[in-house]
Amino acid sequence: MAVNPAIDEITTMETREAPPAHLLIKIESFSLLGTCGIDKYETREFVAGDYKWRLIIYFNGKNCEYVSVSLAMADTSSLPANWEVNVVFTIFLYNQISGNYLSSPGRTRCFLETKSEWGISKFISKKILSDPSNGYLVNDNCVFGAEVFVLKRDAIIECVSLNNINIHYKHDFKISDFSKLNERCFSEQFIAGGQKWKIILDPKGSGTGTDSHVSIFLNHLGLERVQACFTVCVKSQLDDIQTRRYSTSYWFSASINSWGWPACIELATINDPNKGFILNDCCLLSIEIHVQAVANVIN
Repeated sequence: MAVNPAIDEITTMETREAPPAHLLIKIESFSLLGTCGIDKYETREFVAGDYKWRLIIYFNGKNCEYVSVSLAMADTSSLPANWEVNVVFTIFLYNQISGNYLSSPGRTRCFLETKSEWGISKFISKKILSDPSNGYLVNDNCVFGAEVFVLKRDAIIECVSLNNINIHYKHDFKISDFSKLNERCFSEQFIAGGQKWKIILDPKGSGTGTDSHVSIFLNHLGLERVQACFTVCVKSQLDDIQTRRYSTSYWFSASINSWGWPACIELATINDPNKGFILNDCCLLSIEIHVQAVANVIN
């Protein structure tokens, strides 16, 4: 099926040192093209992203003052009905004096059964190309190139749900036999903001609080990314003025699902009987959580 190419004009060009990844085509005796009546040249097929392509060079481009260059799919007979291929492609022209490549900025285009060719109408003017001092046509030879990267449809789609309702969920955690704890302990699982949580307490401290503080963390049990503001209270059972409150916010994720305070409260302070944090060998914690946002991956 004959398909009219979709031709774009171009206003800016770039240069780079690295050669194109997929195609280089050298044209010798360039000046004889007009004599031989050759208006365009289609390269042999090359493969990029599991598809076959051709570079098409139109030697009498827009207003016959420019060389136009297009990228076309070379073989679509095996593709399913209503096929669609999205690519980022770049077209190159080698500068034989400087040793680098003039290139079109990477262009993202959708190739379809009805539009299987995309190109650039004003890739380079014949005046600039034909001047040997510019380095593109030397000894009547020039070198074009192409690079094609197919965009695979395997992107992760993330949906973020924001919560504009200022609801704070509260949960209490009673720790008995506090003096007998040698390892970190966990609260029972609880629900806050539609998410599952646990409180973690390390009686001997961890990280920067090792052997000097009690460490307290909030642990998220889901795979979602969750933004939560939370406040932990270490309650004084004698005088509420002594109660310690610690507040923070964090984006919990599957890779970092716990956040809090490694150096939360000093061991000497929490064990001071005059402070009232430990009464009858029992410690009382409470937490308030406000879930602000939840980000899920949509399959």
